[in-house]
Amino acid sequence: MELQCLNEIDCKQGAVRAVRFNVDGSYCLTCGSDKKVKLWNPYRSLALKVYGGHGNEVLDAAGSCDSSQIISCSSDKSVITWDVSTGVPLRRLRGHAATVKCVKYNEDSSVAVSGGLDNAVMVWDLKSRRQDPIQVLSDAKDCVNTVHVTEFEIITGSTDCSIRRYDMRNMKLEADFIGAPILSVCLTNDGQCILVGCADNTVRLMDKSSGEMLGEYNGHKTDDLSIESAVMHSDNHVISGSKTGELWIWDLVSGKVANRYEHTFGRALHSLHVHPNKDVVLTASSNSIKLWGSSNDIVKVPSAPSE
Repeated sequence: MELQCLNEIDCKQGAVRAVRFNVDGSYCLTCGSDKKVKLWNPYRSLALKVYGGHGNEVLDAAGSCDSSQIISCSSDKSVITWDVSTGVPLRRLRGHAATVKCVKYNEDSSVAVSGGLDNAVMVWDLKSRRQDPIQVLSDAKDCVNTVHVTEFEIITGSTDCSIRRYDMRNMKLEADFIGAPILSVCLTNDGQCILVGCADNTVRLMDKSSGEMLGEYNGHKTDDLSIESAVMHSDNHVISGSKTGELWIWDLVSGKVANRYEHTFGRALHSLHVHPNKDVVLTASSNSIKLWGSSNDIVKVPSAPSE
């Protein structure tokens, strides 16, 4: 798989802790050690809005299904929802007893799910004025590092080496012990497999229904860092960051290394996010983000926003 760097942005917000596309891939969010979230057009290096209100580093964020709101979480133990156009905080949700590491919307953005260092997964009703979580999932025995939310499932990954799938229709829990601390989880686009990034320098592809391991991907370095992994939109390739500052790409079926690209030499590439509709990826390392894709994607970038 051949990619090239289409754009690089110095985000000027300290270390970029996470980078996320919005729902249609036109814009992106960056989470900074400067306690702020920034909204960008990553194709034209345009900073569109800054969201400030957290009391500590922002570690994750997501855009709602209609791009009207943003949700973010922080080391200050809070989850905040924001109005995209005004930049005003709409809700400040406090329930976690420690750093909140990850947050996601459900499909219609009526509910948010967060996980943190307090080993808890909290489910928040965003349509009501309720300030406490409507559900707390406390099965993890260690830090919850990652959550993935589908129409009716919540998938979590924890430092206790287990991934857990909660079926919210019947409150059924299925857990799989992986054998290494979990750094990231995501579904393949066909919904049949779970990609699990682990702290033992291995990415594993698991069959969602049986729990069988279908593939292993090695070569990158995670050490004790939160390094993210993902599946490209076409489901043909697996990607991961690395402590060495490289974007690693493997063939999903064969497990062979297809390519490696350097983001920042010697500085960990820890966060990445795949475009929702094509094989384009954003990576974050140190104070910058990079946009990767094919030469065709240079021509197909969205036009400059009217705002």
